[in-house]
Amino acid sequence: MQLCRADTYGEGQGLTQSGRFEWLTFVLIGCCYGLWALALMAWTTSFWWLGLLLLPWLAAFHTSLQHETIHGHPTRWNWLNELLVSLPLGGVFPYRRYKQLHLVHHNDMNLTDPYEDPESFFWPLANYNRMRPVMKKLFEINNTFSGRLVVGPALTIIGFLRTEIQRLYKREPGVRLAWVLHLIGMTVLLVLVTQTFKMPLWIYLLATVYPALSITSIRSYAEHQAAENVGGRSAVVEAAAPWGLLFLNNNLHIVHHANPKLPWYEIPELYEERKKQFLASNENTLFHGYSDVARRFAFRVKQPVHHPFLHLEETVVE
Repeated sequence: MQLCRADTYGEGQGLTQSGRFEWLTFVLIGCCYGLWALALMAWTTSFWWLGLLLLPWLAAFHTSLQHETIHGHPTRWNWLNELLVSLPLGGVFPYRRYKQLHLVHHNDMNLTDPYEDPESFFWPLANYNRMRPVMKKLFEINNTFSGRLVVGPALTIIGFLRTEIQRLYKREPGVRLAWVLHLIGMTVLLVLVTQTFKMPLWIYLLATVYPALSITSIRSYAEHQAAENVGGRSAVVEAAAPWGLLFLNNNLHIVHHANPKLPWYEIPELYEERKKQFLASNENTLFHGYSDVARRFAFRVKQPVHHPFLHLEETVVE
């Protein structure tokens, strides 16, 4: 059974579904930056600990907002959407690289395929068979929920930078510009954090950047799995409202893949209207909150490291 697709996906236009200005998303972007600044201001006060608690959640929320802009929100203008989230609070991934790779990920026929899906956590069997035992064990740990939160960010950063260096060396179109723009944003971030708010950079990296990636991994761990049926590759997590806000309802992930241009605040309504269809489409891949995900997979591998439905051993992916 295929996904319950409600519209034809046309990312090239960069429009929202109606082309309207989405004030709610615009307000959330402003709130995110405002709270981020307040959290950093707390660093030189007796409430420094409260700022450190808030920062990684705000950086993770900023990633959700970037994801929303990638799909053409909150305005009809791509350049403005990019500008609104261009300060890289998470500090790792260039916005334009994230956008390009994520839109490739939205080819649902290739979801989780390690050859075609840049967001796949699976390895081709050929690569897996050539791994040293210690690396096999490390990636097995990464396929548990707790492992994804602890070692997952490091593996993601290392893997991403490795492939990006190769792309820069090959001079692939758009990659160099994406990094130049990212470095400009990083420079502004560095000045704000260390000079305006007086927080040492190493503290920001350890207390914000890495934990933010762990928080984002809570969502990404559950949202996809290998399945022969296309619909079965995208899950649903019926999470409490704070999680839904943090992830802008991407916990209802099959709805997003079926309707990528739908703004975040319309996803729950569509899910409730067509819940039976969505769950039939994704083979009832449903979690009752992230506590359910943690209970089932905290220390248990959700799926194997190598893609279970691809058995091509002759090709090694670099």
